[in-house]
Amino acid sequence: MTGRVAPEIMRRHLRMYLVLGSVNCSVEPSLVVQEALAGGATMVQFREKGQAALAGEPMIRLARRIQAECRQAGMPFIVNDDVELALKLDADGVHIGQDDESAASVRERIGNRILGVSTHSVEEARRAILHGADYLGVGPIYPTRSKDDAKTAQGPAILRELREAGIDLPIVGIGGITVERVEEVIGAGADGVAVVSAVTGAESAREVVEAFIDKIRRATEGIS
Repeated sequence: MTGRVAPEIMRRHLRMYLVLGSVNCSVEPSLVVQEALAGGATMVQFREKGQAALAGEPMIRLARRIQAECRQAGMPFIVNDDVELALKLDADGVHIGQDDESAASVRERIGNRILGVSTHSVEEARRAILHGADYLGVGPIYPTRSKDDAKTAQGPAILRELREAGIDLPIVGIGGITVERVEEVIGAGADGVAVVSAVTGAESAREVVEAFIDKIRRATEGIS
């Protein structure tokens, strides 16, 4: 990459953002990713955490399979929290939480790759922007079982609060988001939705992603 990703491009990548690892899937995760990308997923984050998560070579092999699907589809592949793995794979970016390595330090290490930062308040959002974030992951918006250490759900109001405070960086809402809740999340100020179980637990990942994409399109057009 020769330069940081432009905000308008970042907003497009955030529209339908799939987050997953082996723990979230009942079938081979790379097949879920393949289906989701065929349905229109715009970015994928590899998040291999939780009980029974893979480690070492099996984890790296799975990450490479998912990355290969993303490359074939021309969509960004993001690694959660693990800068070493991201650099080893030459991933498109890294997503970190508030309890991980600092955004400033990660930005220094990853150069011009995409940097996403989880934020839960205006103060955290401003700090992330100052330290070089390309987008903010905000949530959990609704209660979720996909993350063992998830904080209390804040509802769509946190998205509105960030926008009203002048935060104009691309934002993706995450946590308990279903197709039925898309309109509420986009309407509150998110550029897109990050989804785990609504896609990984579906009978057809492709059909669910298509339904999300349709709702996102309608919600975006409705507020433009």
